[in-house]
Amino acid sequence: MTSLFKITSVKITPFKIGLVMLAAFLGCWYSFHDQKPDLFTVLDNRIYDQMFKFRGPVPTSGEIIIVDIDEKSLKKYGQFPWPRDLLAALLKNINAAPALVTGIDIVFAERDRTTPAVSFEKYRPYFKKSGYEFIAQKLVRDESMDHDLVLGEEISKGNTVSGYSFILEDDGLKTEQEAPFPSIQIGINPQSLDYKDLTFLNCYRAVINIPELATAVSEGFFNVFPDPSGTVRKVPLFIAMDNIPYPSLAFEMYRLGKKRDKAILHASTISRDEKKRLLGIHLGMDFILTDYQAQIAVNFRGPVYSFPYISAADIMENKSMEKIKGKHVLIGTSAAGLFDTVATPFAPIFPGVEVHATIIDNLIQKDFMVNAKYTEIGFAYVMILAAGLLIITALVVLGPLTGSTLALLLILSIVIGDYYFYFLNMQLVGISYILVTLICVVLVVTIFNYFYEGRQKKYIRKAFSHYLAPSVINELIKNPQFLELRVEKKEITIFFSDIRGFTDLSERIGEQKLGGFMNQYFSVISRIIMKHKGMVDKYIGDAVMAVWGTPVDDPDHAINAIHAAMEIKQELAHFNKNWTHLGIEAKTGIGINTGDVVVGNFGSTDRFDYTVLGDHVNLASRLEGLNKTYETDIIISEFTLALFKTELFCQYIDTVRVKGKTKPVKIYHPLCQGLPDSALEKENTVFEKGIALYMKKEFVKAELIFKQLYDQTATGLYLLYAQRCRQFMQSPPDDDWDGVFTHTKK
Repeated sequence: MTSLFKITSVKITPFKIGLVMLAAFLGCWYSFHDQKPDLFTVLDNRIYDQMFKFRGPVPTSGEIIIVDIDEKSLKKYGQFPWPRDLLAALLKNINAAPALVTGIDIVFAERDRTTPAVSFEKYRPYFKKSGYEFIAQKLVRDESMDHDLVLGEEISKGNTVSGYSFILEDDGLKTEQEAPFPSIQIGINPQSLDYKDLTFLNCYRAVINIPELATAVSEGFFNVFPDPSGTVRKVPLFIAMDNIPYPSLAFEMYRLGKKRDKAILHASTISRDEKKRLLGIHLGMDFILTDYQAQIAVNFRGPVYSFPYISAADIMENKSMEKIKGKHVLIGTSAAGLFDTVATPFAPIFPGVEVHATIIDNLIQKDFMVNAKYTEIGFAYVMILAAGLLIITALVVLGPLTGSTLALLLILSIVIGDYYFYFLNMQLVGISYILVTLICVVLVVTIFNYFYEGRQKKYIRKAFSHYLAPSVINELIKNPQFLELRVEKKEITIFFSDIRGFTDLSERIGEQKLGGFMNQYFSVISRIIMKHKGMVDKYIGDAVMAVWGTPVDDPDHAINAIHAAMEIKQELAHFNKNWTHLGIEAKTGIGINTGDVVVGNFGSTDRFDYTVLGDHVNLASRLEGLNKTYETDIIISEFTLALFKTELFCQYIDTVRVKGKTKPVKIYHPLCQGLPDSALEKENTVFEKGIALYMKKEFVKAELIFKQLYDQTATGLYLLYAQRCRQFMQSPPDDDWDGVFTHTKK
């Protein structure tokens, strides 16, 4: 047979390519340390967005109310900004409820233009000319008419946090006086560190409230910063200006609601960087885990209006006052024209005031999201290695379609697992790098597998097309691992056939006709062998050697071999009819044996064949030769018979030692499929009785039985035993005779 395994000498295989890719991706992941590239951060954020949407809205704590300067309020009280005495009236009603703490999501950086002290200034010449300047001066000097003072007075009466804004970039407008004044006390752990040693977000200057309105219990910035995609996902609880940290509006509202005076910033002591990374914030007994810039990832409750909104117009009319009693109240606006909107995972237009409400709610319920960075690192290593190896193996072993399907299921299971085990437990564990790695592995291995398998399939089909049935070839193509380049021990069934009197036959019909005859003869036998899942190993003159159970495993190799032999016997009867006019008849003997042999490539380094070697191969060849002695057409060994019981009816022939062997073997003759008819069963029962007498050395009685059987059937086997009995009667065997007949010829 042509060499079958040159394909396996190729050093680069799809499996090896997959392993190299896994190693490369794992190496890249290691090189990132804890600084993931922006591309994967963006991809992870997009995945988190979809997880938020899939999760849908969740209940709020019910502790936050938004007093909304909405379209209804603007329609009733005019365009914004409102006169501050109007805002003072709004705040007065909130304080009267009273609210637990009130936050103002508005900065008052300039004087109210509607207050007389400001608006009358440009009309002063008119009043002076008309003689009414004293009226204008009285209005300007009357503090009750100063809208800023009126609002400042009302702010001071409640548990209020005023808002302000930070400017991050240097715009050249900074003054030393523009500094917020939060009431919080801020400590550091460890105490040896200073504020300047910590890794805050830094700003250039603050846009603060005018002094008349700087009367709140505390102040907090209301900045929220979108990520590069334009979506708000993280918010800082502290921002530093001039190396001093300042708290956010939401944090200060939460702190005042908890009645805490001091927050402790915890920093890492193991960082080798000049700046020490923040770990989190202690507020009383509560620990708020942040990233190293004091930011938390927002656990958004849902789309717009996930929190209760009350129109400012209703509060002005003392409506719904019971709803704000004892609550965290945020004064802000959702009106589209006022541009206080941001994008969130739930909506591209989301009121900024509701972001602050969400932060406070996260702090109250302690369910803000946490970027589990080190969990993500470990999870990526495990998933890339485990899922990657499984996907590569599936693609190589199961093929592209099944392997890709399994890969898709694995990728989906990783996404689903990340959602259920991490996201729903408020942990953000990025999986984009895992997904990109596995998708790349699938694509590259599949593409490489396509070209590799195409070449492999072509070679297998070409190499085996004359030796194996198409169904077996297809099995080899599906499972090329059966053709691994190795020599192994394996239990198989070996088949030998040979034409009786071939030398005389070849002399009678001539070379030209002999060639046509042999080609047709081999075609008949080979077709039947392949039909029954066998492999034609070689043609040796007029002999055929075939094997079952290799290269593709076949648990029914023994019975398939015998079925093939019996069909060959029947088919040759029809085959011979086509040659009777030339006086040609192919009388074929078949020997079949089963046992452990060595299978694999044998030959030189330049030319080698896939074949089988071993004592059981030689025994099969010897059994084929014994057909001439016993005048049978098929002989099988006891080892083959042991692998089936009811499929065939076999007649015991003899216990023999073949030439070159010392151990005796029982041999049998397959007579029919299934159970024999009554006549054949009776005949065999009589024969077994004769064999029993023969083994007991009662040769006279045995000879009589064998002669009777021969007279009835003219079967050569019975005549052979009758002759043996006659010989033993004339020359009795030794006392230690065991009934085994030793053959001295092949």
